[in-house]
Amino acid sequence: MIYRRLLRPTLFTVAGRDAEAIHERVLGMLARISASPAMTQALARLAAITWPGDLGREREVFGLRFPQPIGLAAGFDKNARAVHALAALGFGFVEVGTITQQAQPGNPRPRLFRIPSDDALINRMGFNNDGANAIAKRLARTREFPVPVGISLGKSKLTPLEDAIADYLASLDRLYPWADYFAVNVSSPNTPELRALQERERLDALLEVLQARLRERALLADEQIKPLLVKVAPDLDDAALDDVVGVCLAREASGLIAVNTTVSRYGLSAAVPDALRNEPGGLSGRPLHARAVEVVSRLARRTGGRLPIIGCGGVFTVDDAQRMLDAGASLLQLYTSFIFEGPGIARLLARGLAKRENHMPLARP
Repeated sequence: MIYRRLLRPTLFTVAGRDAEAIHERVLGMLARISASPAMTQALARLAAITWPGDLGREREVFGLRFPQPIGLAAGFDKNARAVHALAALGFGFVEVGTITQQAQPGNPRPRLFRIPSDDALINRMGFNNDGANAIAKRLARTREFPVPVGISLGKSKLTPLEDAIADYLASLDRLYPWADYFAVNVSSPNTPELRALQERERLDALLEVLQARLRERALLADEQIKPLLVKVAPDLDDAALDDVVGVCLAREASGLIAVNTTVSRYGLSAAVPDALRNEPGGLSGRPLHARAVEVVSRLARRTGGRLPIIGCGGVFTVDDAQRMLDAGASLLQLYTSFIFEGPGIARLLARGLAKRENHMPLARP
């Protein structure tokens, strides 16, 4: 409540209308904290004081152990600069990226828009990141992470669709040592033609090659195969979702992430001005929640529990989180609620879910 009533209004006005500017300032601060073990420990102590008694229950999903089920979605820490600080804030896992083989600036600014009346964001960032090689060098200098880290992989904008597989494969190879799992982002609406990779034949070809490489790397290192997840769009119809599931099962993917941002503006209130409503890009936040739960439920029924699902989309409250878990998710990711509710949101939701678990077991798919 302190953040929402006092700190957030200040943060949202510091950078004027440029939401990305304040994001960069906050991320820069978290990156500086992450670079210092002493500062990271101090942040963890402060977070523990703010939200005492971290009650999040450890769980195992696709072969990895998570200290609690609330993670940070890709998009916040695109260049893997702030993982230690984010873990100190209470996230049970952090997904970095989306990372592309080629460094790229992303789409022209402004490209990130807040909608405070609806607790929503519209973004058309366009996979702005330092590129797989530079990020791999950064990760090589970073101390071991305290929580599982996923790496989201995307297609470079300049790479033709017919060369997408080689592009993803190059990024996977370069970043392999530092990923606990990989997420294949074929669902962002902000890179031209990217969503075509969700089509059955293209997705099948992509997963075949990536899975073969993961098996090869695991055999050489004498280790377990690293999990490969596919992130799906909320704008797919039931038939297209079924196609994605069929390919993932056939290619032995480890799980699904549901969902990415939506190009739909359904759920936005009438108070949102047309100029903002019509900004191109993907919508996230509260207006996406109902559709995200619907997609998670569809995927859980279609997979029969064979593919764990990370639920993502408009999770702001313990009720939202419970609804997503009851629909069939095994883990949850946040992004927009982290922006709107502040740094204590992960620990708050984990504690709330743990308290419910003590009285009422979670539904499982």
